[in-house]
Amino acid sequence: MADITVCIGGETRTIADATESWITDQINRRKRDGQSVCVEVLLSGSGVDLRLATPGCGQSGGGVGRQPNSNEQDIFRLWVERGLGSADFTGGNLIAFLKQLRKLFG
Repeated sequence: MADITVCIGGETRTIADATESWITDQINRRKRDGQSVCVEVLLSGSGVDLRLATPGCGQSGGGVGRQPNSNEQDIFRLWVERGLGSADFTGGNLIAFLKQLRKLFG
């Protein structure tokens, strides 16, 4: 089982505690206030070690100084497919991504 942590604008929760309402509130509040929205998802264990970040964080996500393995490549692909590589992502995009991660890592 991978450890998955979600950080939105400095507020951090485990994937189990990152409820849909918390995610939506955090993202919408920052957008409403005209702030750049930074979301980071950190995954470690079960053959993955990744830090994914939305464009509002000012840095790209990545592994730990190595090429991503096939599991990590699948997660990167899912991140992009869910629109999280774009600055105009929504809470729904993040929720959909996290639901997929829950299915992958049970």
